[in-house]
Amino acid sequence: MIIISNYELQEKTDDKFYVRSLEPFLCPCCRNDSMNVIGSRPRKYLQEDASQVTLIIRRLRCTECNKIHHELPDILVPYKRYKSECIEAVVVKGSNAPLTVACDESTLYRWKKWFNSLSEYFAGCLQSIAIQLGKETEEASKPKSALHRIWHYVGNAPGWLARTVRPLVNSNLWVQTRSAFLSNCV
Repeated sequence: MIIISNYELQEKTDDKFYVRSLEPFLCPCCRNDSMNVIGSRPRKYLQEDASQVTLIIRRLRCTECNKIHHELPDILVPYKRYKSECIEAVVVKGSNAPLTVACDESTLYRWKKWFNSLSEYFAGCLQSIAIQLGKETEEASKPKSALHRIWHYVGNAPGWLARTVRPLVNSNLWVQTRSAFLSNCV
């Protein structure tokens, strides 16, 4: 999987859009810059009002390691059905604040649980990436909540979840689904 932030959406039909990357990218697994397009597939997501949009995303094969990757725009979080803005709003807002996301309470609970269970990992990965790039500062080592440490690296302006997800996915650090992980351990 590859997350892109510089892309255009070309409308195919009502609520169906082709995603076209405008940026170069590397294979997250081997860091090779040569990928072949091998097809496309639909990827559906839900907006704040629960309306569904279908994106046609490209499937890419790395010419070096032969891994297949899907090219996702940064408005999506891998394996989640809603836009990243919806999840971000739920994670940040307190339980008393009114939300504008049309979904079940159980979905809101799962998003909070998902983020809380992975926020320490996300903060650690962002810190590791910053160290590798030589951009680590002393302030990050002060004890804070995981969310504040994440914001230290990506900022707390709207879109912070997309800015968190992109480097993790593109560095091959994204955690896959728990059931997929457990099935590989048997």
